[in-house]
Amino acid sequence: MKKIIAVTSCATGVAHTYMAAESLAKAAKEKQIELKVETRGAVGVENEITEQEIAEAHAVIIAADTDVLESRFQGKPVVKVRVAQAIKDPKGLIDEALNMQASDPADYLKQVNKSKAERSSARTGPYKHLMTGVSAMLPLVIAGGLLIAISFMFGYDAFKVEGSLPAALMSIGGGAAFALMVPILAGFIAFSIAEKPGLAPGLVGGMLASQIGAGFIGGIAAGFLAGYLAKWLKNTIKLPRNLEGLKPILLIPLIATAITGLLMVFVIGEPVKFIMDSLTEWLKSLGTANAILLGLLLGAMMAFDMGGPVNKAAYTFAVGLLASNEFGPMAAVMAAGMTPPLGLWLATLLVPKKFTQEERDGGKSAAVLGISFITEGAIPFAASDPFRVIPSIMVGSAVTGALSMVFGATLRAPHGGIFVVWLVNPVWLYALAIIIGTVVTALMLSILKKPVKQEAAGGV
Repeated sequence: MKKIIAVTSCATGVAHTYMAAESLAKAAKEKQIELKVETRGAVGVENEITEQEIAEAHAVIIAADTDVLESRFQGKPVVKVRVAQAIKDPKGLIDEALNMQASDPADYLKQVNKSKAERSSARTGPYKHLMTGVSAMLPLVIAGGLLIAISFMFGYDAFKVEGSLPAALMSIGGGAAFALMVPILAGFIAFSIAEKPGLAPGLVGGMLASQIGAGFIGGIAAGFLAGYLAKWLKNTIKLPRNLEGLKPILLIPLIATAITGLLMVFVIGEPVKFIMDSLTEWLKSLGTANAILLGLLLGAMMAFDMGGPVNKAAYTFAVGLLASNEFGPMAAVMAAGMTPPLGLWLATLLVPKKFTQEERDGGKSAAVLGISFITEGAIPFAASDPFRVIPSIMVGSAVTGALSMVFGATLRAPHGGIFVVWLVNPVWLYALAIIIGTVVTALMLSILKKPVKQEAAGGV
């Protein structure tokens, strides 16, 4: 029997990672194919694939939006897709993997030691590098944001009392966790591009971006600069074999860190700081009309691809602004991300004849995912009827995002859904924005969706 191995990983490591793994496992079971799936989520690597299992595998499926150390599979046939593809078409991916020509396990084993020493420097895709950095940064943002919010529970100015518990929580969350956000973002962008040689210059460049005031945009610039510079040095510097060990521990970190740091201080830092300062001032000066437009845009982006690149662009924008003490966009983004699954759940209750029994059952799960701010709960519905579902959820989320901005809602925590709603101010108007967007989504679906029998007869 042919053996298939797979790796799944999404940017946040929360929903797509495990939904993709589950879809692949279910499809493999139906096809009676032996499959092992390694997940690289927010809790780390689970069900890790061994070198022996790689050697025995017929082919590899990589469904990932972040770095998964794919150089491990050098010499193996690889099917490489975005993580969402594994959720939408797991059977197609397994068929594609089965139809690929297998390599000789003996040839693979000969390459294992070589691949360890040459962990791929040929990774491509700025989006993947950016999402690797965002994924590494998120635990700091979440922990820091929640600790800051908890400190405010003792009173808005309680943290100013030196030696008090609120002051300690503020120091841990704001002084430590938030201070590490941008350096970690930059460091892991660089790591994704150049592996270990990129980490030191990336971290230093990110720290300089924070100190200069260039914020998360400066951190992103520092990460890409350090990563590609370290990668170029890694491929360019040639030393005698007995001196090769100096390259990764001395030459590349020294040269890449120095050049990255100097460029951040004298060339890149100030212009990016000006951009960040201008963005912050613009957000602070938003009138009602501009707030509505920003909320509409962020809301629609959150629903457009439900965890894909557009969704993550809006989310990363809002998360980055937390470090600049701008909390309105974060509130709008989370509310808009909760609306699609909730709207679909409500639609299954209002017009059950327009959904299959499986979709009606799935509506209950979608509701739980929705209140937890897992927009991916809408994916199964969108995959089966994209031309009606996606416009409906985009309109609902856009309305929610706009209302959240108009109501002046703020949120210091970057994730959590209903579990952090007590951190929102004003909470009742925020809840109203989510309810209205949910109802709008459900009503649009009620109008646009066709009864299940009509769809089976020839609907889109």
